[in-house]
Amino acid sequence: MTEHPAFYERISEDRFSPTEHTRGPWDAGSQHAGPPAALLGRAVEERPGARPGMRLARVTYEIVRPVPIRPLEVTTAVLRSGRGVEIVEAALTPEGGTPVMYARALRVRTLTEPGPAVSEGPRVAAPGETPETPFLDVPWDVGYHTSMDSRFTEGTFRERGPGTCWMRMRMPLVAGEAIRPLDRVLVAADSGNGISNVLDFERHVFVNADLTVHLHRHPAGEWVCVEARTSVDPAGIGLADARLHDEKGPIGRSAQSLFVAPR
Repeated sequence: MTEHPAFYERISEDRFSPTEHTRGPWDAGSQHAGPPAALLGRAVEERPGARPGMRLARVTYEIVRPVPIRPLEVTTAVLRSGRGVEIVEAALTPEGGTPVMYARALRVRTLTEPGPAVSEGPRVAAPGETPETPFLDVPWDVGYHTSMDSRFTEGTFRERGPGTCWMRMRMPLVAGEAIRPLDRVLVAADSGNGISNVLDFERHVFVNADLTVHLHRHPAGEWVCVEARTSVDPAGIGLADARLHDEKGPIGRSAQSLFVAPR
């Protein structure tokens, strides 16, 4: 293990070893989906031959099965390359296994000269001096819950209902490599269902099988805010919908389809 904490250690150009900091709250052997989402997003942006002057505008993840805490291979393929947009697919596969997570990203060509800017809506209260918010009770000492700085300005992890939470990575995504703006968004965006949980964590499972993130701009600064709301149907299907912010204002939206069931 590296001397300095990180979510992953790079084994080779396209292979990564997850650390205990990726561990999610549901199972000791599985990752929270935030770190692998960021790893796939980085692969889309860093793949060999990536076109300059393009920026990720939307990415949709299909979480086929829990992502295990064992070495993973990342692969990418360009599905469409047009003048103004391109579609790139990425997959995450454990050694000796089948893909556990897919990402399909839309990248859009940016303007060479600044165009018009239109505000999406009001800013949320900045993290400021807000104290760190305790996470849900998790039966292991180290994991995603200890690797993110979380500060609520509305709700808490332990309250039911809507929540607004500022999140900041305590460590790099990949050991020895700089944190990128996209890392910050994608590591945090998958937390919407936990931030706005509407069910008793000890009596219900409410895990997401997908995640879609739309960005009209990349974040500035270290903090990303997830302003989330969750709705659940009696049939056991839910939706966690969130507005995403940085300290300058709105940056986009995220949505998660939820599988809801009694424990």
